[in-house]
Amino acid sequence: MARNAEKAMTKLARWRAAKLAEGKTPDRRPYLATECNDLSQCERWRRQIIGEISRKVAQIQNTGLTEFKIRDLNDEINKLLREKGHWEDRIMEVGGPNYRKVGPKMLDREGKEIPGNRGYRYFGAARDLPGVRELFEAEPAAVPRRTRGELMRNVDADYYGYRDEDDGVLLPAEKEREKQLIAEAVAEWRKARDEGRTATEVEEDIYDVVVDSSDSDTETPAAPRFISHVPVPSQSDIEESLLRRKKMELLNSYCSTSLQEQSQQARTLLGL
Repeated sequence: MARNAEKAMTKLARWRAAKLAEGKTPDRRPYLATECNDLSQCERWRRQIIGEISRKVAQIQNTGLTEFKIRDLNDEINKLLREKGHWEDRIMEVGGPNYRKVGPKMLDREGKEIPGNRGYRYFGAARDLPGVRELFEAEPAAVPRRTRGELMRNVDADYYGYRDEDDGVLLPAEKEREKQLIAEAVAEWRKARDEGRTATEVEEDIYDVVVDSSDSDTETPAAPRFISHVPVPSQSDIEESLLRRKKMELLNSYCSTSLQEQSQQARTLLGL
């Protein structure tokens, strides 16, 4: 009997639940936001999505989850974020407020986008997944290349060392070093003199000409003279030849052929 009673109660419970459900719309979020035209219902579904996002964001903070579970949770959160954006657009279309401007940004700040991959965010433990952590590492900033004009802007007299003595430090240091070097050289020379090396070690002058005393009484032979076997023109002959050539070039430039022949005949007759 107990088993039949339990069955009856089960049927009764089902009948009662069916009666209560009569006249009610199914409490299920529409697949498309455009299917809902009631502002209050749109805001209700938006709040429901926000609650689901909050629960999944709390779950993904657990680093003990498997890699596949973390990736699935992260995909579901991004899908819910896109759906929330659709409902916010629908709320604006039916005359509601603009939640993109006045709504809280806490959920958006929880995620981090990869540079160059706009729209997809990583939450919680998903940021430490293999292959994702490297994408968030900041690349070192490239050193800006300086132009030649910028480099030459700092080149002045100090760059070439023209005013190094004006600082009042270099000249005294040079004088002090000069005195030190002179003292070392003098000390070395005195040490060599005390050892007797200066009297015996005489540097040989390679340019010194040794004159034999036996030939001092005889006359020193003169240097051999240059004898030319061909006639060598003098300076005046060269100048006369250049002047003659210059005259001929001028005659060829400004005189006709007949005039040159007449001039040549006149020179022949005169014996020039």
